[in-house]
Amino acid sequence: MASHLIQGRTVGMPVRVRDAEVCSAFYPVRADAARAVLAYSGLDVAEVLPGKAVCVLLFVDYRDGDLDAYHEFGMAFLVRPPGVPGSTRLGDLRRAGLFVHWLPVDRPFTLEAGRSLWGFPKELADIELRLGSPYKRCILRKDGRLVLDLLIKPGTSVPGVTTMAPPAAYTHLEGVTRRVPWSVRARGARIRPSGALIRLGNHPIAKELSELGLPKRAMFTSTVSHAELTFGEAEEA
Repeated sequence: MASHLIQGRTVGMPVRVRDAEVCSAFYPVRADAARAVLAYSGLDVAEVLPGKAVCVLLFVDYRDGDLDAYHEFGMAFLVRPPGVPGSTRLGDLRRAGLFVHWLPVDRPFTLEAGRSLWGFPKELADIELRLGSPYKRCILRKDGRLVLDLLIKPGTSVPGVTTMAPPAAYTHLEGVTRRVPWSVRARGARIRPSGALIRLGNHPIAKELSELGLPKRAMFTSTVSHAELTFGEAEEA
């Protein structure tokens, strides 16, 4: 089994998260604007409809895992994996990947591990999660400036335990694009159309989201009260 040394600690692969709460909102955005944002990666967005890409905003409470407990926020896009031709057919989205554009966290150890192991674009930020009520809320600040305040309303329950093969994750750091294999096992999943309220702040990332044409309504939202995740060894894409 491969292992890596991070801040004097040995981290074995694959990295396992034994318990996390995950909340996400999927937004239709302008494909041309999303392409401009992702130009540095060499990847192209997957269009759900002509001229429309998908931006995923998510926040996670990692409660128990190999990288300790921490909070995380993610900004990602559905993309065409390298070598896959462009299409706007909804069925072809099953082949789409998930490119992680920005991934702030609130602990230094997971920041270094995420960057060195997988090339995740992790930065330190102030991430306040309010998960104790039916509504799930994330207030994200970076460098003392509000990035966003995102509220997600849980929807219809998905019964049982669901083992998912999610889209392959892609990252880009220091000129290298990587593919990160991962898997999810979910309990307490809920999903609903729309279901999100968002307020953007005055941080540059908030401006970037605004310029994507982020609409008032999400396509749909999802919440998972108990998720187990596994992250494998990254490969150059």
